[in-house]
Amino acid sequence: MAVQDSSFTVDRGEVVAIVGESGSGKSVTSLSILQLLPAKTVRYPKGSILFSADGEDAINILDLKEAELRNIRGSQISMIFQEPMTSLNPVFTCGEQVIEAILQHTSVSKAIAREQTLDLFSKVKLPDPESVFKRYPHQLSGGQKQRVMIAMAMSCKPDLLICDEPTTALDVTVQQTILELLKELQQTYNMGIIFITHDLGVVAQIADRAIVMYKGAIVDQGPVKKLFTNPGHPYTKALLACRPALHPKGHQLPVVSDFLDENGKEKNISFLT
Repeated sequence: MAVQDSSFTVDRGEVVAIVGESGSGKSVTSLSILQLLPAKTVRYPKGSILFSADGEDAINILDLKEAELRNIRGSQISMIFQEPMTSLNPVFTCGEQVIEAILQHTSVSKAIAREQTLDLFSKVKLPDPESVFKRYPHQLSGGQKQRVMIAMAMSCKPDLLICDEPTTALDVTVQQTILELLKELQQTYNMGIIFITHDLGVVAQIADRAIVMYKGAIVDQGPVKKLFTNPGHPYTKALLACRPALHPKGHQLPVVSDFLDENGKEKNISFLT
């Protein structure tokens, strides 16, 4: 299976990062929460995905019908995808797409939804919200498109926001701005965030707790500071040891396979610790 024996919690007001190499199961885990994986490829032999908002009784998302899922997607649980150009509809303006999300989950008029959209564009610090409202996705930069996606995800003030590597395609300066924006919005709305990334520097900056995935399973988890200073699993040690900042400029960087054998066992290398 792509993911197995994985269990974790996310509380309101905290940021939980899921880290690991490409193919470790990070995105599959996050897409499973909102049942966004292709139906023919998904099996849930056991387990549950429990969601509770504001002290209400927890519901098992796996038990919900499609109509019930649509009521949760975008309103109580939202998601920011890795590449906004493939997530935004190219034939509708950015403003129309955010308005559609608001009208889908609230009973406000289109005029009020327009005002809310412009306010959201202002909150995510898009320059000239009126102009961005009328533009199509291809007319915006990568950072601006990502801000539109964030505005759409925040349009119904979700309890949980899932961020699937939202800054991977952005340059370092724009990435930093987006991270600061997400942290600011998270504190403003007191929502929980699942932040998926392979960048441990981002984890150290934004997350309260981290979950480490390896070959479709969670192998380590805990508070970020503890995980970074006292990793419990060899794979976590390997990820930390491969950070470029730890090695002299111009030297060949190590990779995870230098530290783990094909069975995931730790190799006897003295500088691992």
